[in-house]
Amino acid sequence: MPRVLVIDDEASMRDLITRMLEVEGFEVEIAEDGGAGVKAFCRRRPELVVTDILMPNKGGLLAIREMRDLDPAVKIIAMSGGGGSGRLNFLSTARTFQGVRTLQKPFRKIELMDAVRGVLAAA
Repeated sequence: MPRVLVIDDEASMRDLITRMLEVEGFEVEIAEDGGAGVKAFCRRRPELVVTDILMPNKGGLLAIREMRDLDPAVKIIAMSGGGGSGRLNFLSTARTFQGVRTLQKPFRKIELMDAVRGVLAAA
């Protein structure tokens, strides 16, 4: 099964997503922010990255850009519970990166798995 990197600053969300993916047979690595996520990406080169957008230290959008600089073909799902804040819509911004799928938090397991399978199946 593909290796997935889960990046989220909330331990409970990392644990929840990890359990959802591992039950489906995925190998999961976790990171607590974008900086740690980019380092983990460099070490393991996962087939898929699932990242929160709003995080301290290094947010998801910057981490996405850095991972794409390292591997333009990396498959990414960006998620956020703060989909919009004033004039900024973080999920829309994440969609400007080619091939990035987005998920609005909270989401159900079926939504996550549909996104994961869809992204992995895409050429």
